[in-house]
Amino acid sequence: MRTGEVFALTWDDVDFEKRTIRVNKTVYCKIKDNKGRWFLGTTKTEGSSRIIYMSDTLYRYLSKFKGYQNINRKLYKSKYKYYYLEQVKNKYGKLIEYKIIEGKNKNNKVEMIFVKKDGTYVGTDITKYPYRIIHNELKISCRFYDLRGSFATKVLRSGIEIKDVSTVLGHSKIETTENYYITSTEDTLKKVSESFEKEMDSKIINKYL
Repeated sequence: MRTGEVFALTWDDVDFEKRTIRVNKTVYCKIKDNKGRWFLGTTKTEGSSRIIYMSDTLYRYLSKFKGYQNINRKLYKSKYKYYYLEQVKNKYGKLIEYKIIEGKNKNNKVEMIFVKKDGTYVGTDITKYPYRIIHNELKISCRFYDLRGSFATKVLRSGIEIKDVSTVLGHSKIETTENYYITSTEDTLKKVSESFEKEMDSKIINKYL
């Protein structure tokens, strides 16, 4: 998932019975006012709205994480943070996005998945601290978004059809997956030559080696 898609997830997007995640929105930051700075809008493209099936590991993790949040609600009691959505319309009255606002509102309440222990929602900023460690202490240059490329490369190398990978990534065109999300490594490049040699293996050639 794209970074904005991950941190736009709400608990009603997760179906534990079917083991699926619904991707239909993204979160982004705007100029902060007294109500906050995080907004929910539509996904990057129409084709980006999709259903993703959870692996066993992700299913177990999210199940455990939901329980962990319920415990934190009890621990923090009245200090736990809650949020609701406020509609934002253009001058013609068309709904264009939602603003995530701290506070309780039964009609428009929203349960964001990725929050701090006390329920505080910080959007994509939640990745800043761990990636500061990755950059400064481990000296690894990467972004959270780069995990998409790693995912695509690994599953494609394992034999999964590119059309299926493209759909999971939310790409409307397979070419996007091919051109921007598949990387070559030293090992995969070596396999090209090894594969060719295996195909061209000949007793006649070997006789003169």
